[in-house]
Amino acid sequence: MRAPFASDPARARGRRVSEEESTFRSCFQRDRDRIIHASAFRRLKHKTQVFIEHEGDYYRTRLTHSIEVAQVARTISGALGLNAELTEAVALAHDLGHTPFGHTGEDALGALMAPYGGFDHNAQAIRIVTHLERHYADFDGLNLTWETLEGIAKHNGPVTGDIPWALAAYNRHHDLELYTYASAEAQVAAIADDVAYNHHDLHDGLRAELFSTDELAELPILRDNFAAVDALYPDLNYYRRRHEALRRFFGVLVEDVINFARTRLAEIDPQSVTDVRMAGQTVIRFSDPVFQDLKVIRAFLFDRMYRAPSVVKMRAEVTQVVEELFPYFMAHTDHLPKQWRKDVEEVDSETALARIVSDYIAGMTDRFALQEHARLIGR
Repeated sequence: MRAPFASDPARARGRRVSEEESTFRSCFQRDRDRIIHASAFRRLKHKTQVFIEHEGDYYRTRLTHSIEVAQVARTISGALGLNAELTEAVALAHDLGHTPFGHTGEDALGALMAPYGGFDHNAQAIRIVTHLERHYADFDGLNLTWETLEGIAKHNGPVTGDIPWALAAYNRHHDLELYTYASAEAQVAAIADDVAYNHHDLHDGLRAELFSTDELAELPILRDNFAAVDALYPDLNYYRRRHEALRRFFGVLVEDVINFARTRLAEIDPQSVTDVRMAGQTVIRFSDPVFQDLKVIRAFLFDRMYRAPSVVKMRAEVTQVVEELFPYFMAHTDHLPKQWRKDVEEVDSETALARIVSDYIAGMTDRFALQEHARLIGR
């Protein structure tokens, strides 16, 4: 049963460029499908989650992460009576703006872009779906609905203070009401991101042997998960044991979000999607006890995985790749692909040029960035 505060496709605010509606898909389904077919979505296949794409075939990439986020988001959305298609669209699009080499690449590009307005991957996702995807005859971008764009822009909460330039530039022409919270569907996509990465980063860290199963079994929540598995399956194979415990951990997080959201929604009693936006707080989140336990787990991951010597070493190497590609393309625009050189011909400032170079590098996959660096710079 659809909740009264769910986003209704029949009442969607429309697209910036008017289009005929589909006869067999809702507007949010259409948004989801356009995101899946976007070039930027395909490129996520070879973009870092934690481990560089070439380090192993079994580690998560931005693409597999996005699919896992969408699965979690759709589950939570269905349990809360929300619009699953809008939730899924935001979840699938939430990482489109990531650079090669994950947050390491973003940090490097952000430092290089500091004189030119900076770089923010959430704002870059908006730039991609409103400008950089150029496949349709009638418009640049994907011409997504207002609700999907709002969800991408502010699924993590209101955007206030210094608004990233890429988001501000679009918002001037199409007001996404950045000062409010997003719809419940977008909030679900945000918390599903947290559920997914907390779960799969533990998986990947174990596979990389950055920590042991025994160490994992001492962490909050997981301690109870392992105990439950051992009680039911005392002679379970080592690999099955840890998978079963992590599966239970995953379930605890999802159930906590659903149960706490139901409690908060009952207290607030929103009667429309606008009521959710104006609630003055995030409605879809973890309960306080689980959030505190996750802080311990995140601290463990930060120390043992994100700052592991092997990961730090690779971070330094790929940072150098980005730091050398950016000035190279600024000085050698003739080495940009043909379609990018057309944009360069129209620039009227160094900032405009830097933003084109930033767009180009941000869109690279890990493997392409490494190949271009080796080809053009050779060290």
